[in-house]
Amino acid sequence: MPEPTDLNEHDIDYSDIEAKYQVQYDDGFDNVLVVDGLPIIDESKLERLRVKVAKEFSKKGVALKQEDIFMPWDNAAGKSKGFMFVEFKNYEDAELALVSMHNHPFDAKHTFKVNRFTDIEKYAELDETYVEPELEEFTSREHLRAWLADPQGRDQYVTYRGDEVLINWHGKPSQSEVAYKPDWKDFLYVAWSPLGTFVATLHRQGVRLWGGSSWKPQQRFAHPLVKLIDFSPCEQYLVTWSNEPIVVPEGAIQGPQYFSPDDEGNNIAVWDIKSGDLLRTFSTQNEGDSPTGKKQMQWPALKWSPDDKYVARITPGKAISVHEVPSMYLEGKKSLKIDGVVDFEWCPLGDKDKEDNSTATKAVKKTSRENMLVYWTPEVINQPARVTLLAFPSRTILRQKNLFNVTECKLHWQNQGDFLCVKVDRHTKTKKSIFCNLEIFRMREKDYPVEVVELKDTVMDFSWEPKGERFAIVSSNDPNLGNQGPGVTIKTDVSFYQLDHGKNDFRLLRTLPSRTSNAIRWSPRGRHVVLATVGSSSKSELEFWDLDFNSDDTHRRETQVDWGSGIQLLGIADHYGVTDVEWDPSGRYLATSASAWTHTLENGYAIWDFRGQELVKQIQDRFKQFIWRPRPPTLLSKERQKQIRRNLKEYSRAFEEEDAAEESNVSAELIALRRRLVDEWNAWRALRKKELGEERIQSLEGKADDLEEIEVWIDEVIEQIEEVIVE
Repeated sequence: MPEPTDLNEHDIDYSDIEAKYQVQYDDGFDNVLVVDGLPIIDESKLERLRVKVAKEFSKKGVALKQEDIFMPWDNAAGKSKGFMFVEFKNYEDAELALVSMHNHPFDAKHTFKVNRFTDIEKYAELDETYVEPELEEFTSREHLRAWLADPQGRDQYVTYRGDEVLINWHGKPSQSEVAYKPDWKDFLYVAWSPLGTFVATLHRQGVRLWGGSSWKPQQRFAHPLVKLIDFSPCEQYLVTWSNEPIVVPEGAIQGPQYFSPDDEGNNIAVWDIKSGDLLRTFSTQNEGDSPTGKKQMQWPALKWSPDDKYVARITPGKAISVHEVPSMYLEGKKSLKIDGVVDFEWCPLGDKDKEDNSTATKAVKKTSRENMLVYWTPEVINQPARVTLLAFPSRTILRQKNLFNVTECKLHWQNQGDFLCVKVDRHTKTKKSIFCNLEIFRMREKDYPVEVVELKDTVMDFSWEPKGERFAIVSSNDPNLGNQGPGVTIKTDVSFYQLDHGKNDFRLLRTLPSRTSNAIRWSPRGRHVVLATVGSSSKSELEFWDLDFNSDDTHRRETQVDWGSGIQLLGIADHYGVTDVEWDPSGRYLATSASAWTHTLENGYAIWDFRGQELVKQIQDRFKQFIWRPRPPTLLSKERQKQIRRNLKEYSRAFEEEDAAEESNVSAELIALRRRLVDEWNAWRALRKKELGEERIQSLEGKADDLEEIEVWIDEVIEQIEEVIVE
């Protein structure tokens, strides 16, 4: 047996064991991102910043641990350097974070800028040899408002019947034609954007926007089972709602244009129209609501300021939350806590406000004002109901009005923001009867004075004249009001009021008694109004009224002579089963329609002029929608518009010549057509006579021997005399 020898461990070969159990390290940096745009902080805020950053990433469906975040530090200054390195498990997670978080608004002052760590090597090794870039061939894009350049100045409208949508031009009979027949399939309904730039279709998968002269798809928003949409006033944002809560299945596509797990359970989504990005989601369920209980939802659920800077939502009885757009952060980092708040509305932006802020070169005038909103709270114990005007974002209370014995309030802004009417339904002390007051705020006067118009009857409808100082109401004291059954039509009175500058109050112009009208539709230009009976199975009258008939509007308002004498009935029409009444943007034509969504009797639409003369009538089965295409505000200044009005006769000559030429062409074509038809008729008669004559001659020659002569005796009474013989 050999003697043992001393073994040296360095002489032992471990290579086979090392190769078997060697740990493979990833030397690449594809899973590392550099995130810039962080706040510069001191060490006391480091932990809190890491928590918030990880939370922001998780909102977009990106899993991130705090220990995976490394923030470089400026030891000399004792502060961070404003960026961080983030290491993810794999390349796929890093790619998702790059797509989701690049340009993500972290707060009001900071936005994330995300890049790959490997881009350092890529850009460090760039060849600095200058290479002249290739010039791409210019491709012009379609103008989304190209329809405004129509030589005939025609408006457009969309109709939806069965599964077919048509976009039509409206003009003279010779100019009315189909503009486009899309092949859109499987959608719920169509809707125009507020300025007419887009038409939206609602599909099972979400919303699509179409536009341009070729009607190509412009944007899409993935919100499954969407039921309602609402555009912001300036068409920058879109709100979508579905009765089905958002569900994000496992493995679903993630990114700025899709829902993330953080959005699950919500119903409302806010989108950026230009980028298609999802800004935020909300739930329609409030704290304390039963998850299974049904309640009526107010729509729009989110209300936009007229300049698209803010969007607000109400938590009934608790608060109004105003969010800045597009960051969607709470303005001032807190909501407006208002106990008992029921409803609110933003003040519209009028022409005066637009002029004050139209150019950056001019100093902002003192008359320009902040955004304003109005809200009301009901009576609570010994505290009266209250209407409050609030400036925003300063949150300054501009005016408050206490109200007593209040059952309900409705807020009605005039479209220029000159007046606010609060329609107050009051009850008597016994609470057995209801009457109405109109609290009218004058928004252009100092301290916002309030005028009260007292009414004895129930007001069913209220409507301001666009850009005017008049309003109309529909009131009724019919005992069937509130309890009407099928076939019962409520008797109503329609009253017009106008601001009397001499007495500085609103005065009654005229009351139209014993009507069945329940809807008021003002022309977009004011002056003309249609009173309609909508939703009744027994009445469907349309009354066309002119409130400045045979009078110069400016002169009449200045002199105040014959108060109310300018109101004139222009025409009466009827559209059986009418469900919708809408003026075109020019205020010259009115469209009425009977939708199959409401009933199935004589569905279709009709177009009338402002005098009530029927121009078009189409009865179509399964007809659903008729919507005029809105027009954006004019780009002409007020001075330019006044100049055009002064020279209107010169412009009208050219149009009259065109009309005369068209009429003469139509007449010449009609006369030629009639002559051709008469010539064809005469030629046909001559041919038939000739054929008939030849047949008769042949027939007579063949039957000459069989002819039999017949004499006919006719007695003719020449005179008849009656005599009475007396015995």
